[in-house]
Amino acid sequence: MNSHNQFVTKIHLLISVLIVVPTAIIYGFQLDSLLNFQLDTLDELNQFKAMMGLYLGFSALWILGIFKTEYLKMAVITNMIFMLGLGFGRILSIWLDGIPSLAYVFGALGEFGLGFYSLWLLKSKKL
Repeated sequence: MNSHNQFVTKIHLLISVLIVVPTAIIYGFQLDSLLNFQLDTLDELNQFKAMMGLYLGFSALWILGIFKTEYLKMAVITNMIFMLGLGFGRILSIWLDGIPSLAYVFGALGEFGLGFYSLWLLKSKKL
């Protein structure tokens, strides 16, 4: 695979890692101070730590996909599912709950962009 093709097939994974890892850390340790979001019970704290672990686990797989060819297709598939799952969840929330802050609307656009980019790669490139 030439360097241009490697860039095209992996850049979205790098972008995802650069966004998802800090988000995971915020969810796990700094949610109340950075997002003005208060967790009141141990169960709520546990849920957000679990989400942190899930986000970090997917990020680890995407990093493997960047550096090891045998993990690339799995990384692209999971990135597509992860990002489109978040994006469609946000659409459902907008429909049921109303329009959130601009940051979350922008996040949904980014999630759809990354998710559909992964879908495009799976349909157009041999991974």
